[in-house]
Amino acid sequence: MVMGGGATAGLILASCGGGPEGNPAVSGSTGSGSGGASYSGPKVELAFWNGFTGGDGPFMQKLVKDFSAEQKNINVKMVVQDWEDFYAKVPQAVSSGTGPDVAIMHINQLATNAARTVILPLDDVAENLKLTEGDFNPIVWQGGEYNGQRYGIPLDVHPFGFYYNKKVMEQGGLDPESPPTNNDEYMSAVEDLKAKGIEGSWVSPFLFTGGLQWESLVWQFGGDLYNEEGTEATFNEQGGVDALTWMVDLVKGGYSPKNVGQDAETIAFQNNKNAFLWNGIWMINAFKEIPDLEWGVTQLPQIGTERAAWASSHNFVITNKQDQDPNKIDASKVFVNWVIDHSAEWAQSGQVPAQNSVRESAAFKKLKEQSALAEQLPYVHFPPPVPGIGDVDSIIERGVQEGVLLKSDAQQALDDAASQADEILAENDEKYQA
Repeated sequence: MVMGGGATAGLILASCGGGPEGNPAVSGSTGSGSGGASYSGPKVELAFWNGFTGGDGPFMQKLVKDFSAEQKNINVKMVVQDWEDFYAKVPQAVSSGTGPDVAIMHINQLATNAARTVILPLDDVAENLKLTEGDFNPIVWQGGEYNGQRYGIPLDVHPFGFYYNKKVMEQGGLDPESPPTNNDEYMSAVEDLKAKGIEGSWVSPFLFTGGLQWESLVWQFGGDLYNEEGTEATFNEQGGVDALTWMVDLVKGGYSPKNVGQDAETIAFQNNKNAFLWNGIWMINAFKEIPDLEWGVTQLPQIGTERAAWASSHNFVITNKQDQDPNKIDASKVFVNWVIDHSAEWAQSGQVPAQNSVRESAAFKKLKEQSALAEQLPYVHFPPPVPGIGDVDSIIERGVQEGVLLKSDAQQALDDAASQADEILAENDEKYQA
């Protein structure tokens, strides 16, 4: 699963690891020096922290178990906690030297934790493992950089997708194997559904899923959330207004109920009350477990002038622990390298592997739903690598809510949100520069 960064706003801002310069991972004292290909040092146990508390957890636990079984001198202990707790605990744990040796972080958290020196630059790791941009989709690879240095090794991408309920489509007289792919087809479909008394495209006023749907549409309508530097909100410009207006019109037109509750759009989809659902790739396995649910998933329909989809990514990081054992750093590289090479197995949890060779493998291509959403990778979007960027998520959610709940027109709702966002961005710029 994914989470926004706003939950971490109260974290300490001190240099939690005391600066990376004296850490062996930066200085080059890295144990056997195998660069992640193998490990020949003394026996070590790695603390591996992540937030895989859902259905993805067992898949990662199996990878950890298989890796440890293959290694003579490396044992990995996986510690799982809610993402909110994870991001709150890691800085202080790293500062005290008791935190993880290796961890998973979302791509929108890398810049924040890099600025706090919680995590280490990994340029040497990428070089030793011979990982380059050519091995990954460019936007995924570039998303792991901050201030000209690499802080994350991408494991996966989890994009937004378009789920369609075949039974509800049939009830509306639609071809259940032909979901809409553009705006004309979409509006024709929801109109046919409405004629049968079906509200076919429920619009959520919450970040999950309405806010992420809106962000996808902003990019589809040619807009962006922020300026290039990530210092000013631009989501109240025409692209953002067009995106929110489109969603609001679904409500006003009777194609969606008003005042949709948290997760109600997903529950309605599961209960054959909602035909079309914009949600993340993480729903694939959840829907597979529901008996008699007839559904499919494909790329987001192109509503605006461009193809675009919201996405996030899990990245491996190595923490800036005080007095870190160089052998553990070396062993961590081996672990990271091994899991990335086996990420076709991780894809079964409902993810798209970040590495090109794994996506092109026969094992991944067997995963029909994940492969369908992998086709969006050329046009997925991530938030800019700006420290504290996730703090704006709650502001975006409120702006979308004001429009979708019909409390304010789209332009005013987004103008108000952008004004608040600019204040937060300015405060963060000053805070993290300090």
